[in-house]
Amino acid sequence: MVFVDTGVWFAILFAKDPLHQRARIWFDEVNEVLVTSDYIVDETLTLLLMRGEPTKALDFGRQIIVAGGARLAFISEQQFNRSWLFFQQMASQGLSFTDCTSHIVARDLGVDKIASFDRHFLTTGHFVLVP
Repeated sequence: MVFVDTGVWFAILFAKDPLHQRARIWFDEVNEVLVTSDYIVDETLTLLLMRGEPTKALDFGRQIIVAGGARLAFISEQQFNRSWLFFQQMASQGLSFTDCTSHIVARDLGVDKIASFDRHFLTTGHFVLVP
């Protein structure tokens, strides 16, 4: 399994993103189950909308939420609370709260690979970044 972060989803969908080609090639070649969280879906939908891509936002939502284009993990109350504790430890190193929720969810699922361009995930020592 690979946990997919916002930046990769966005780069796949937004052709003007400088990392679009890299993300697209990875996405076309990946043979593992993709997993993402409700927080990542929220962040990706919002980012696409703010970049003037409401149609792409709706298409992405339909692909993930309706069609099951990735396994969608919903943050539980316990995970939220653990993310808050983790955020308090990691904020000074640049991990956002959403990054912290991703960390907690990925660890709970036993995922050790994160598809992300955000090098902050390396600060925890638990993950390998792809692409």
